[in-house]
Amino acid sequence: MDVDLVFEGGGAKGLAFVGALQAIERHGHRARRVVGTSAGSIVAILVAAGYSAAECKAAINERLPDGTSRFGSFLQTPRIDESMELSSSLRSWLRTELDNPLIPNVIEPVVDKMVDGLVQRDLTKHVISLLAWGGWYAGDALLAYLAEKLDAGGRGLGSSTLREFNARTGRDFTAVASDITDKTMLVLNHRTAPDCPTTWAVRMSMSCPLVWQEVVWKKEWGTYLGREISGHKVVDGGLSSNFPIALLVSDDDLVEETMGEESASEQVIGLLLDDALQVPGAESTHAADQKAPGFLEQSEVLAETMFRLGAMGETLLGGHDKYVIDEHRHLVCRLPAKGYGILEFDLTPERMAPIVNAGEAAMEAHLAAWTAALRG
Repeated sequence: MDVDLVFEGGGAKGLAFVGALQAIERHGHRARRVVGTSAGSIVAILVAAGYSAAECKAAINERLPDGTSRFGSFLQTPRIDESMELSSSLRSWLRTELDNPLIPNVIEPVVDKMVDGLVQRDLTKHVISLLAWGGWYAGDALLAYLAEKLDAGGRGLGSSTLREFNARTGRDFTAVASDITDKTMLVLNHRTAPDCPTTWAVRMSMSCPLVWQEVVWKKEWGTYLGREISGHKVVDGGLSSNFPIALLVSDDDLVEETMGEESASEQVIGLLLDDALQVPGAESTHAADQKAPGFLEQSEVLAETMFRLGAMGETLLGGHDKYVIDEHRHLVCRLPAKGYGILEFDLTPERMAPIVNAGEAAMEAHLAAWTAALRG
């Protein structure tokens, strides 16, 4: 049958979705509406673009020539150069601070050299990015990845808007993001933000605070529900709803406005990453034992800080949507994810297999109970 799928945010733990999709596909179910938050929006857009479970697995498990994970490349050092406004501001600030009659004008070349030296250091780039744009990493590599995958196989969706994506695929895709300027949830689809680029909708949904740079809504992306939001800062949808199953089961007026008049459905499968469920065959890995990704490998102190922030983020995101989950528990498939970290992208095949297999087994059990309930 046609089913509506909801993918929770959870970073690298989303590999469990691959196994779940294998089970869904094996039973002949087809995705109709797909909704995702954060990393869940990546899997959601692949499914909406017509990727099979095997193709999703290949896309998520893609390796670079050096053998490292393609997803690991998303942890990208920001670009800070002298052509950027921030670099010019830093120069102006230093010159103002050093504007003293006792200091000769020849100090300006010294200031320029100092700034040039600072902006060439990776640590400086990361710190400036965190302070200025709210994220330790840039998101350019993620955007390039999304455009590539949406163009693959002759799909030609890499430069599509949400309106064009819907028209070409016939699927109803939604990504959830958070407008921190208006302090509201953004439900991004062809009804609410038709002119928003599809890749940017996913990029906004994935802008985990402190990890990736926030996104500023561009004027050319049009309005949101007819409202002008140009210049608004947008971050991870998990701050608003990390498991947005309410968008598919509620008949609330606001939900109908964003999801269509016939939003409520019982043919919904919610894919929830459950940190309380042990992954069979996988050893538990504490944050302190995880290998720090990217630049953080060079500093144990920074790595420990980022993992601590990541743990707090997981706690925050996990607290959302509990009421709706409890009300619709029969529609929720809990996928084991205990011991896996949200930034643990560079998994070995030996560590990846258990979480994929656990996701498949959990979905098989869920579908059996769900089908029996529908028949009974």
